[in-house]
Amino acid sequence: MNFQEIVHLDSGSATRNNSIATKTRSLMKLRFLFYLFLFFLPILWAQSAQRIWTDVQGRRVMGEFEGFRGELIILRVGAKSFAFPFTRLSQADQAYAHSLAANQGAQVTAPAGSLPNAIFDWPRWRGPHGDGVSREKGLLKQWSTGGPPLLWTTNNLGTGYSSVIVVGERIYTLGQTGGGTSVFALNRSDGKIVWNSLIRGGGEVNGTPAHDAEAGLVYGLTKSGNLVCVKAANGDSVWQKNFGQDFGGKMMSGWGYSESPLVDGPWLICSPGAPNAAMVALDKRTGNVVWRAPFPREMGKKGKDGAGYGSVAILQIGASKQYVQMTGRGLLSVDARTGKPIWYYNKIANGTANIPSAVVNGDLIFTSTGYGDGGSALLKVSRSGIRELKYYSAEQLQNHHGGMVLLDGHVYGGHGHNRGEPFCLDMRTGKIVWKVDDSS
Repeated sequence: MNFQEIVHLDSGSATRNNSIATKTRSLMKLRFLFYLFLFFLPILWAQSAQRIWTDVQGRRVMGEFEGFRGELIILRVGAKSFAFPFTRLSQADQAYAHSLAANQGAQVTAPAGSLPNAIFDWPRWRGPHGDGVSREKGLLKQWSTGGPPLLWTTNNLGTGYSSVIVVGERIYTLGQTGGGTSVFALNRSDGKIVWNSLIRGGGEVNGTPAHDAEAGLVYGLTKSGNLVCVKAANGDSVWQKNFGQDFGGKMMSGWGYSESPLVDGPWLICSPGAPNAAMVALDKRTGNVVWRAPFPREMGKKGKDGAGYGSVAILQIGASKQYVQMTGRGLLSVDARTGKPIWYYNKIANGTANIPSAVVNGDLIFTSTGYGDGGSALLKVSRSGIRELKYYSAEQLQNHHGGMVLLDGHVYGGHGHNRGEPFCLDMRTGKIVWKVDDSS
């Protein structure tokens, strides 16, 4: 190769290098503009949120986000603004509206439970605190004409008395179908069945399932005492126990187990009703027995041996935690760490069915049962025992099927066997504030 050829080749390389440098600079400019666009995109969205919004039924509308008013979202459609419940939006659009409000620096007053990362859950019987009270705020005081719109209905969930629990995007319940008894998981948005898990041994259901977010598990109990644990994601069986076969348990009468299990930390608490296992604590992940709480040798003459129809309540006295349950012989309290019985109360027990769960307010307990020999009592609890503050005869006050609610220190419930006459009781004084008499 001669000198001229070398110079020619070097000139060509320089030309190519200049071309590459020019393209590189152009790409850098385009990259800078792209990142600048991404930086300002949320601001542009926040200033003009014209888009198609979708509700939980799949209906769509083109509108612009304006903000929140209490639990309502405001959208501008055309020249008019419309307000409607934030929870009617699809979960994706709820998240989008929340991000718009945050970008605008607005205070989001829509319910925290309606946001995808903090959905208001109802993970067990009578809610997250076991008291039947919802902590939601800003609810409508009056519905519009015609009432709220029907979002969806569902069926094919079998028979039984199980209520529902709601966790995130899922609804769980129990039901007996033609093929047996199952745990069901449904979509919260449309009610469609996601999965159903058949329970070995089946049996009808009276109780409501419980969900544990930490382990991702769902627990359910059938009338015949089949206790199951399944994966919340897909319904796969994890473990199963039977109250009769595994613990020698029994019910006080023939309507079958009606308890809704309690998840407390690493344990699942339930009540087989056996002489040496009135209550048990199980490892919630494996079903292994942690402790068995026996019935005291003598709980009193009223009622019958075996489990009652209520569900376990938690009582905290200082550093001491107790589990309180309505059994066939009345109220029983055990130490939460060891299962050792602490105290019992037999006076309100009846011989047919002890049903209502105890109402707990600090160191006070209100307990009641129905049927002819049932009654009510207000008890004060210490670490070592109880003191009866007030006893009410069946004629004065008795609750048949439970459903009592504690609100602002007052118990609200229904009085009378098969009557359900509303009453209000002040737990601090034991005074019956008011009671409706429907006997006339």
